[in-house]
Amino acid sequence: MKLKSHSATKKRVKFTGSGKIRMRKSAVQHLLAQKSKRAKKLARHPFATTKANDANIRKLLPYG
Repeated sequence: MKLKSHSATKKRVKFTGSGKIRMRKSAVQHLLAQKSKRAKKLARHPFATTKANDANIRKLLPYG
């Protein structure tokens, strides 16, 4: 039987060619005046997820 992929996770996560998982930081859409320049700069680019998160994401995306 086929497993279903988690739709919300599909939209938020990308897999690199080597199999790492990349996603964007949260909290960069609004209320930016009180956030530091460094926090905003670091949130611009996707980041690799932690090992602890990887296992959970792979369960949600069995064919990713």
